[in-house]
This record gives sequence, structure tokens and C-alpha cells, in this order.
Amino acid sequence: MLLRKSIAIDMDQVLADLLQSELDIFNKRYNKQITKQDLTGKVLEDDYPELANEIYEFMNTYEFFRDLPVIEHSQEVIKELQEHYDIYIATAAMFAPNSMIAKYEWLQEHFPFLHPHHFVFCGDKGAVHADYLIDDSLNQLESFQGQGIMFSAPHNEYENYGVKVTDWLAVRDYFMEKLTTKS
Repeated sequence: MLLRKSIAIDMDQVLADLLQSELDIFNKRYNKQITKQDLTGKVLEDDYPELANEIYEFMNTYEFFRDLPVIEHSQEVIKELQEHYDIYIATAAMFAPNSMIAKYEWLQEHFPFLHPHHFVFCGDKGAVHADYLIDDSLNQLESFQGQGIMFSAPHNEYENYGVKVTDWLAVRDYFMEKLTTKS
């Protein structure tokens, strides 16, 4: 019997639409109309560096992370992939320490079919030992020792990374193809 390969999956901007929630709060608080398209190739703090601390403060809360919307098709695809791969959620919760309980509860609510022992709360994902990592952060992918897969997000639009997927249907196609080619 062959050993199953393992896939580590980032949470923010891969499973959870953190950016939309960030924009909703920012736009309301500062009477702006910033869209995801406005942030192509950058993050909100690039345009508003004077508000970086305030942005971090409203994001580094239990309430912010607890109510994030789920990225389309992530649940169904992960459930399907789980039949063939060991699935882990690897989230850099150390960057927003107040998020840990909210992230745990969010995962339990939206991905109840995943075992909580497969939730990894970390900082640097170079410490995560899996065959694959799906992440939107170039820094996290570069520190990871296995095969990285960049999940498209506005901020990484111009990043040239080996394997880049646009959505969860592309993730499914990538990993199902891996099963048929036995690599």
C-alpha cells in the first residue's frame, strides 16, 4: 500500500475571504470605496501606511476572524481531496494572536469533517512538514520545504510562482491529476 500524500492548506485568503471582510470594515470606518481590484499587486497598508496600526487592531480580534466568509468551493473540494490525501490546515495565527480561538471555531463550523488534530497554528510554515502547501503568501511558500502551490489573491497577482491556482476548482483539478499520474 502506498502512503498517502499530505496537503497543508492556509486559512486566510485561501479558505476564508479575509480581504473582503477587511475592506468592508475599512470602507465603513473611513468612508471609502476600495475594492479587491483596487488592491491588485498590493495590500491595503501600501496605500494607507498611516493607518497600518489601526487596520491591524481591528483585524486582530476574535470577532473579525470568527465571521469570515468561506471561499467558494473550498468545502466541497477539500472534502473530496480528503478521500485521497491527508489534509492539514496550517494558519499563521501567530501574526494575529487574538485570532486563534476564532480560527479554531471557524474551522469547526465550516469544515466539521476535518479532525482538529490536523489544525496547525503557527508563524513560519517552514516548520510544517507536508508534501504540499496551498498558500497565498510568497514568503510562506518560499520557507516551505515541500511543493508549494500559490493560491491567487489580489496581492499576489503579479507574483511569478511555479504552480499557481486561481480557485478551488483548479485545486481539485491539480490534485486529481496528480492521482492519475502517480507522482
